[in-house]
Amino acid sequence: MLRQKEPSPYNLEIGDPARRVRCLRIRPGELVETRRGRKLTLKQLTQAVEPYAFLLIGEEHSEARHHQFQAAVIDALVQAGRSVIVGLEMFDRTKQHPLNLWTLNRLSEAEFIEQSDWQRQWGFDFALYRPIFEVVARHRLRLVALNLPRAMVRQVALKGWASLPESERMGIAQLDLNQTDHRQLFNILMSGHPGTEHAGHEGHADPAHERFYEAQVLWDTGMADSALRYLERTVPSPRLIFVILAGNGHVMYDVGIALRLRQRTSWPVATIVCLPVSDEPIEIRASLADFVWLP
Repeated sequence: MLRQKEPSPYNLEIGDPARRVRCLRIRPGELVETRRGRKLTLKQLTQAVEPYAFLLIGEEHSEARHHQFQAAVIDALVQAGRSVIVGLEMFDRTKQHPLNLWTLNRLSEAEFIEQSDWQRQWGFDFALYRPIFEVVARHRLRLVALNLPRAMVRQVALKGWASLPESERMGIAQLDLNQTDHRQLFNILMSGHPGTEHAGHEGHADPAHERFYEAQVLWDTGMADSALRYLERTVPSPRLIFVILAGNGHVMYDVGIALRLRQRTSWPVATIVCLPVSDEPIEIRASLADFVWLP
């Protein structure tokens, strides 16, 4: 029997109930505000995010144009007078020190790659991310390592959250595993990955799939926790905006990092999803993000 084709992860009827019922057609080169369906320039984007304390920008890790766009948004926010902090999925909390040194322009690129352990922390070609680090260095922006140590997430994926002693949970008190929209997105994104074939839409049926889901929730929860912990040590400012760069799976439909932030703070959160490169228009669900960009 032929396997039913999975729906596009960019056009799922999940997320904000007011927007999930609408679809939008995005043309190549367009930056669109999904709530009103209007096209924006970068300058208009910075005006649109004036009320927000957090801005999450999703990416495909191997797509250079996504990182160029992220760098351009960060630069535009600085030019607009925002006090920008940049949080990175790419590093775990143990690598905060070399990130501080990069902000202070005390490391060459080669020294930063070595001291931050870029290859083992992330592994993608650093050149893909260079535009981001150049903007950070030019404006001396604060960088924050958001991720939890890989070994911690890996243990949860293999043995489950309950296997992790409280002393090794890095302050994460509990995991909220009851978000149905997030589960649906997770299942769609994981379909076809080794070890997930039988998870399907039964959700809880496969123990291995459930452990992997726990690890994903830990990932999102941990990154939100890292950002909030950093802000606790930061002098408040109405001009501050915390820009978080992470994979699209952590940003889409506001059910990843954004949800975990909203569960703990009233600071407003906005999201941007960078769509896959296309020469043709792409149809998306309006609830995918507050803003979308199609290179």
